[in-house]
Amino acid sequence: MRFFATLTSRLVLTAVALVAVVSVLIAAATTVALRNQLMDRLDSDVRALARPGPPASRNVAPGTLQVIRPAVGSSVQERGEILGHDADDVATITDLGRFDRVPLDRTVHTVDVPGHGTYRVIAAEAQLRTGEVVTVVTGLPVATVDDTIGGLVRWEILLTLLGVVAAAGAGLVVVRRQLRPLREVAATAHAVAGLPLDTGEIGVTERVPERLTDEHTEVGRVGGALNTLLEHVESSLAARHRSEQQVRQFVADASHELRTPLTTIRGYTELARRHPEDDGATRVALSKVEEESGRMTSLVEDLLLLARLDAGRPLAHEPVDLSRLVLDAVADARLLAPDHRWRVHAERPDAVEVSGDPDRLRQVLLNLLTNARSYTPVGTTVTVSVRPDGFSVHDDGPCFPAGLDPFERFVRGDESRTGGSSGLGLSIVEAIVAAHGGSVALASEPGDTTVTVRLPSVAQRSR
Repeated sequence: MRFFATLTSRLVLTAVALVAVVSVLIAAATTVALRNQLMDRLDSDVRALARPGPPASRNVAPGTLQVIRPAVGSSVQERGEILGHDADDVATITDLGRFDRVPLDRTVHTVDVPGHGTYRVIAAEAQLRTGEVVTVVTGLPVATVDDTIGGLVRWEILLTLLGVVAAAGAGLVVVRRQLRPLREVAATAHAVAGLPLDTGEIGVTERVPERLTDEHTEVGRVGGALNTLLEHVESSLAARHRSEQQVRQFVADASHELRTPLTTIRGYTELARRHPEDDGATRVALSKVEEESGRMTSLVEDLLLLARLDAGRPLAHEPVDLSRLVLDAVADARLLAPDHRWRVHAERPDAVEVSGDPDRLRQVLLNLLTNARSYTPVGTTVTVSVRPDGFSVHDDGPCFPAGLDPFERFVRGDESRTGGSSGLGLSIVEAIVAAHGGSVALASEPGDTTVTVRLPSVAQRSR
């Protein structure tokens, strides 16, 4: 039964069945047509026997049946005979009563003659040499037609069987040849299925050959679809591997960042325990513990915020006066770093409104201004420009190192720009802006660093 489950076997069986059905239908139609034609010819021959003249002159073909039915009161004896191949070879018909039912209507009728088979007969009047008028029933055997049709049917059966066998063999060869590309596509799929795709960096290099990706053929469409699927799988596996690496790196960096304040807290706690009588040491220890706890709390809160943003937690979306938000943030920064020069530039005099979460957008501004304040020297000019689609923060301090992605989490570069921070500030900026449907861009050269934030306006968000 396994053989019949394959596509090859089903196609071959379908082709063989079609050949067999067509052959049988043609044979049946041929047989019926030939039998009708032979019966018509036989009836014509039977009618030819009913021509005027003495009965003896009509019996000329071997197998011809002749029955003479005299009129009532006639001296002629009723008789019936079937001629053989020789003049002396004559078979007498004993049961003549069945011929009484053959009417004088010039129509050919069928009569079964016991011991001699079926005959097609016709009745007609004839005048004997003695001048008496008798009814003569003449006919020819149907056996000649049956023998011809029987021979034809035997040949049809033989030829049909040969045709079915030939169709099965040829169909098997042709179908296997036509399905060879499909087997190649299946081999590619099996090769990919055998790859270990659960862990590690995976590269799905198997592809269906280009010659089997013609979209104008069924196999080509399957091959093209499989190649597209493999490309999606490969890109998904690559993205998964990158995500795994980022998670591992993120966990390692977070552990490293948390270990430093925890080690400090442990050290100062141990100091306070060893010198309980020294109030000065205890105060220093508690101050350091408080400082490191605050640093650790800030780090944990940043990590929690990033985790929530990565999980797709929705943010509030309401109209935010970006101009007022920028003025407040710059005013706070001016108080915290009076040695920097702080400027605000507006591209248009009226207020700029964007759609977003005011608290998170304020955090974006504070992170960017803190980055500019903390990692640039005294006297640096920081300019915040408000535009209809967002804002930008520009400073003329040191640039970011070449090849460094400051938006990467826990990234560290030159101390002149990173200052030994945990490296989450710009990562949080990018995550919050992305959650608002906006984008962040960085352009940094010596003395010219600009972070541009684009946000959807209230009108864009309403659409």
